[in-house]
Parts: sequence; structure tokens; C-alpha cells
Amino acid sequence: MPIQVTCPSCLSRFNVSDKFAGQTGPCPKCKKPIKIPEKTEQVVIHAPRDDSPKDSKGRSVLKPIRRQETQITRLGIVVTAITVVLLMTGALAVRLLAASPHVLLVILGTIVVAPPAIFAAYTFSRDSELEPLVGSDLRNRVLILSGIFAALWLIYAYVPTYVFELDSPSQMSLFVAGVMLVVILLIGAFAAFNALELEFSGGMTVAGMYIVSCLVLALIAGVPISSMEMRRQPRERELLLEPQAVLNQSPRFADTICGEVLD
Repeated sequence: MPIQVTCPSCLSRFNVSDKFAGQTGPCPKCKKPIKIPEKTEQVVIHAPRDDSPKDSKGRSVLKPIRRQETQITRLGIVVTAITVVLLMTGALAVRLLAASPHVLLVILGTIVVAPPAIFAAYTFSRDSELEPLVGSDLRNRVLILSGIFAALWLIYAYVPTYVFELDSPSQMSLFVAGVMLVVILLIGAFAAFNALELEFSGGMTVAGMYIVSCLVLALIAGVPISSMEMRRQPRERELLLEPQAVLNQSPRFADTICGEVLD
């Protein structure tokens, strides 16, 4: 290791091989004699001891950790595109092969759509200033949130059916369907807000991406999610609301209607 020497006469600095340690020689610049210091006379600066607590990777928890940017890779884009194509192809196949999709097939679709939709929405809705969720931590949170999102359709399907005494969710009016979609959107946003550590607007983006994906696939597959027409009033209600219309008919027609009501 070379020895750094400073000439006391001309103050020039230069390095000398350590084999000349302790010897005297001329300064390369002013030619005056200079004594090369011994190796033991050198000033050695040692790095401070790092006795601070460490994390599982051996990094000090008291020192700032350089941030590693997580970017969307080409592989992630390809996988997402393939997933979208497969889902749309499956929905189209259901429309062509099944006149009325089985309820188990519909439930399976709501579960399968959730992970890719949540993952895709999280990549651009997360706060870029915060460390992103990665690896098994992100996978577990996405799977849990997928189960919650799929269960939201139970609220959409059964609450209006019970309240309005409908035979199936497809009998809901567009207004009721819209209200229920807003309800499950808010619940899903709150779940995503907590599960993925997002702002509430980011949670709305994740839940909205999932709901829109399900609605588009349901439209392609021909799954009825609401009625395009208002429900027709039962005959008993028509009779109670419009008795004059019945009386204006022939007596035989009025007797027939009244007999059916009494039965």
C-alpha cells in the first residue's frame, strides 16, 4: 500500500511505495531530502462500528434504506393481456353454448375475475411515494380481497330480492340495480382501502375496476343482472287501483276477474 508523503519544504504531496518506509530520499520537485514515515506512523481512519439493531436482511433499522422502484414489467403486461383475452373468450363461449348460465358458473366467474382485476388496479392506484406491497404479502392480500369482492354480489343479488319480494335478481329495476351497485362499490372501496393500504380514492378505483369487469363479462355472457322494464303490477293490485276499468267491462268479464281474485 503506498505511503502518502508531504515535502516540508515545498509542501508537495506524492505517494511512495511502502518498501521505502523509514528511508530518506530527495523530493521529486525541490530535490531536498525527505524522510519517508514508517508504516506505524501512518494515520489510519477506521470505519465506525455498526452496533445498531438489524432487520432480517442484515440492514440497520436506524439507517435510511435506499428505495427500490417497482415498475410494471413486460411480463406483467403480457400476463394481464392474456388473462383479459381468456376471460372474454370464456364469457363469449358461455353465451354461445348455454342459453341460461348456471348459478355456479356465475359464482365461479365472479371469483376468477377478482385477482387480475384487483392486481391490475393496484399497480396504478397505489401511492408512488410509499413502498409498494410485493411478493407473498401482496398475493395474500389480493386473495383475501378477492373473496370479499365476490361475496359482495350476494348483497346485490339477495337484499333486493328479499326486500321487494322478487323471484330473481334479474327482475330488479334499473334504479334499484344502480343503487345496489353504488352500495357494493362503497363497501368494496372500504375493504380495498384497508387491505391494500390505499387512499379511499384508490380503494374506489380497485373496487370500480372489479365491478366494471364483472358487468362487462356478464353482458358478454348474457347473464341478466336487472330488468330493463318496470315490473307489471299483479292483477289483484290492478283491481284495487282501477276498479272503474273492471266495471266498465261486460258483466261476464267482471264476474270472471272477481272470481279469480276471490280464489
